[in-house]
Amino acid sequence: MIPDWRGIYPAVTTQFHPDHSLDVAATEQVVDNLIRDGVHGLVILGTCGENTSLSDEEKREVIRAACRVSAGRVPVICGVAEFTTEAACRYARDVEAIGADGIMILPAMVYKADRGEIVHHISTVANACSLPAMIYNNPASYGIDIDPETLVELSRTPGIVAVKESSEDPRRINDLINRAPDALAIMAGVDDVALECMVVGAIGWVSGFANVYPRESVAIYDHLQAGRIEPAVHLYRWMMDSLHMDTDPKLVQMIKLAEQIAGRGSETVRLPRLPLVGDERARVTAVIEQALATRPSV
Repeated sequence: MIPDWRGIYPAVTTQFHPDHSLDVAATEQVVDNLIRDGVHGLVILGTCGENTSLSDEEKREVIRAACRVSAGRVPVICGVAEFTTEAACRYARDVEAIGADGIMILPAMVYKADRGEIVHHISTVANACSLPAMIYNNPASYGIDIDPETLVELSRTPGIVAVKESSEDPRRINDLINRAPDALAIMAGVDDVALECMVVGAIGWVSGFANVYPRESVAIYDHLQAGRIEPAVHLYRWMMDSLHMDTDPKLVQMIKLAEQIAGRGSETVRLPRLPLVGDERARVTAVIEQALATRPSV
């Protein structure tokens, strides 16, 4: 069965204690708050979830917590970001056994694969379990660009049903739809081009800043679905200075600091990431505080 993954899916942050140990209770609270604020689904252990900074058991603990808290209220999709195909397959099977509703597959970490290797890795991982799979294309962060032709090829693998398109180029949405309109459900993956992507065919938005502004993100989506472009653009422009941070190399630190300022989580990140300091911290703080001070009603 093809899942109906559409709407706002926060790329949920993983919460840590001040000593950088995993804070399961705080992560559960983040998940519950997002669901209560009306998001349509959750992506756990993606980039914002600091997937590659967690141990194998910690990853499984986080997904168990998310599934437990969600309790079927919204779909829970788990990022699969491993160094080898074998480890990714093992992880996908474990995620299925835990009770996740889907997986989001990244190319193998560190090694910069060619097209044949990308297709083999992603299709093999998708075939390792019976969960529906989303491809995560993020060339800026991971150094591999999965172009529309390769996405169409991957869409022929049973179980691969969607793509999180994070190339920062809304033209990719049109190119993919023109090549194969029914190949994959497309989710916008870069916050400051998400509205543009949804206007031309993306059915939802996997968002870092939906962690900070969940109700407003849902309102943007709802306005677009109803054809109300002007109020959608109004909200989008209000949060745009925040959304630009989603393409910064320190997006995780920035989003988690924003969560903390908004009272939705802790800024604590796990090494090698360090918290923001100095002018950089002041700039992010000023942007978020200004947004919160001028927050529109939805």
